Amino acid sequence: MDATLDNAEAHLRSIISSLYIVISQAHEYHGLGTQKSITNEIKNLIHQLVQLSQTARHLPINLPFDLIQYVEESRNPDIYGRQFVELVLKLNQQAKGRAEAFASFRDILGREMASGIPDIKNDVQQVVAATGGKLA
Repeated sequence: MDATLDNAEAHLRSIISSLYIVISQAHEYHGLGTQKSITNEIKNLIHQLVQLSQTARHLPINLPFDLIQYVEESRNPDIYGRQFVELVLKLNQQAKGRAEAFASFRDILGREMASGIPDIKNDVQQVVAATGGKLA
C-alpha cells in the first residue's frame, strides 16, 4: 500500500483525538473506571503512533539537504525559503540581462554585417528575424 499524505493526516487526526481524550479523562479522574479507560486509550494512542511511524516511512520525501541542515541547526526554515527566493530572483535577473545583451549584440552584428557586406543583407535579415530581432 502506498502511503499518502491523506493517510498520514488521518493518523495525525486520530492521534490528536486520542490525546484530547486522555487529557480529558485525566482532568476528570474518577477512580478505577477512569484508570482503565485511560490505560486503554494510551494503548490505542501507542498503536496509532506506530501506524503513523510506519506510514511516514513510505511517504515520498523531497526536501533539499540544505533545508534539513538549516533546521537541524535550529534555524528558521522560513528564512531559508526567503533566501532561496532572493537567490533565484538574482539569478533570473542576471539571466535576463545576459539574454538582453545577446539580443542587442545580435541586432548590432546583423546591422553591421548587412551594411558591411551588402550581398548577404537578405540572408542576415532572415537570420535576425528568425531569432526574434530586427534590423534598423
